[in-house]
Amino acid sequence: MGVWSRVPTVASRFATRSLARSNARSLLPGKAYAAQFPAGCLAAENVLTPSGNALDHATLAEDRSQDRCSRGAAVSSMRDYDEVTSFLGEWGPFQRLIFFLLSASIIPNGFNGMSVVFLAATPEHRCRVPDTANLSRAWRNHSVPLRLQDGREVPHSCRRYRLAAIANFSALGLEPGRDVDLEQLEQEGCVDGWEFSQDIYLSTIVTEWSLVCEDDWKTPLTSSLFFVGVLLGSFVSGQLSDRFGRKSILFATMAVQTGFSFLQIFSINWEMFTVLFVIVGMGQISNYVVAFILGTEILGKSVRILFSTLGVCTFFAVGYMLLPLFAYFIRDWRMLLLALTVPGVLCIPLWWFIPESPRWLISQRRFRDAESIIQKAAKMNNIAAPTVIFDPMELQELKLPSQQKVFILDLFRTRNIATITIMSLLLWMLTSVGYFALSLNAPNLHGDAYLNCFLSALIEVPAYIVAWLLLRTLPRRYIIAGVLFLGGGVLLLIQLVPADYNFLSIGLVMLGKFGITSAFSMLYVFTAELYPTLVRNMAVGVTSMASRVGSIIAPYFVYLGAYDRVLPYIVMGSLTVFIGIITLFFPESFGMTLPETLEQMQKVKGFGFRKKPRDSVEKEENPKVLITSF
Repeated sequence: MGVWSRVPTVASRFATRSLARSNARSLLPGKAYAAQFPAGCLAAENVLTPSGNALDHATLAEDRSQDRCSRGAAVSSMRDYDEVTSFLGEWGPFQRLIFFLLSASIIPNGFNGMSVVFLAATPEHRCRVPDTANLSRAWRNHSVPLRLQDGREVPHSCRRYRLAAIANFSALGLEPGRDVDLEQLEQEGCVDGWEFSQDIYLSTIVTEWSLVCEDDWKTPLTSSLFFVGVLLGSFVSGQLSDRFGRKSILFATMAVQTGFSFLQIFSINWEMFTVLFVIVGMGQISNYVVAFILGTEILGKSVRILFSTLGVCTFFAVGYMLLPLFAYFIRDWRMLLLALTVPGVLCIPLWWFIPESPRWLISQRRFRDAESIIQKAAKMNNIAAPTVIFDPMELQELKLPSQQKVFILDLFRTRNIATITIMSLLLWMLTSVGYFALSLNAPNLHGDAYLNCFLSALIEVPAYIVAWLLLRTLPRRYIIAGVLFLGGGVLLLIQLVPADYNFLSIGLVMLGKFGITSAFSMLYVFTAELYPTLVRNMAVGVTSMASRVGSIIAPYFVYLGAYDRVLPYIVMGSLTVFIGIITLFFPESFGMTLPETLEQMQKVKGFGFRKKPRDSVEKEENPKVLITSF
């Protein structure tokens, strides 16, 4: 979702703060523009003023002055980046081009992130009986024992009657069921391989390498290893873009995602496929994170919130919705992978249209390059640029602000902080389990697998919108708990739906996905508001890493469906309701002052909620965080 961030109030105390420190923050890019997260959408810290204009948190510079030369001949105020580039306007041709090109670059992340649901789908299968086996038609039709599944008898997927025995009975002219009691026959495994149904899929990696029965554990592991790659990519993407630049890493990670997806087509075994899949996961999240950072640094104040919502989340959902469309017409897994790499290749021309981040260039003291980009943007917007955009004397005074060192153990310093941190880790992890398990399990629902996957993607759009609206007006813990209760409750109801009412089961699953997606999109807001400035980025980073752990174990919840159709929903529903109850014990953050120190963190106080009057909040020195993100 988009991001609503700190709403400042102008206080005279701000004017006494270090000018160089505050302006260094405003002109230099920072990791606060984007936390590293999921899949899904990212959070950037923007600002919503009382008039409704979105601002970067780093651009809250008041009128401050400093003696800029030892002779005292000139005194002026140092401007921030958004002030310097305000002449460009907010929504000119340059901004629209960047908005749509960066948003379009995120579309491949939508279908690559969930492609495993079709690449690793498991069709119906049974033991193969060789054509050379000397069996009568009756014995060939009864060569596989039956088992009970969802109230009906189906051929066993992993066992058959011992071929030598039934061949002997066939040679003697005995009839199965009449002359021979089938329940007494000896059974054996599928020593001659399997026959896979091609009603839905022509081929998948499961049919290619027989990832069933004794090897069926490899299927969920395939998905988990992809998310391990996402976890690893989350660690390195920010550091790489800080060191080598936003644009270079954006296209490098696009190349990694597209190139290694293409190499997967030539996989000769499951091991090769999964190793490449880990690297694809690293490129997928890195590309996503860097595109988000680049957009928030290039676009103007009010456009950032539009980019964070309509740009990032909606285009990701569009990519997710395109996946079942590709898979419907291309049912061979290698050809499907080939088709999914084409959009990545089409992104190559974007290199000549997407510029480097001027903020990053300034941080590298490449001022002429930054000015060149701003001047080209002005020309595209038909606006006359100032002769001097960045005052050299101002730029010479820029210094990176020093910050107090913090450690991960600070999140567990006191009993209260440790309790909040542990509850936050559980909230992030279990919500992530529900989101990814429902997404991965969509094709396994009754009915058309492709339509179900499309509906699972489509339901995310209203979930983001509803979450954004709720966050603007209602207490955090109650709305998060409410949508978790909604999602978990309807998942628990699925076990009560008769097997013949498939449409009702699918509707409940989609409603559950709606609730869990809405909750997931609110977690960045809630976590950012709970923790003080000193450890806020660390807290969001650690808790979002917990969500990665949730995505890694989510495929095994889907795996439970092999034993019972409703078992995954019972487990997911129970855990979702449980974490909804835990959420009610968090301190409330809506309408409260943003904490600056660990001592200012609120206490875990159960179900009580007391909101500060809005007038008193507006008078606080510390701004209020109102972020909507995914």
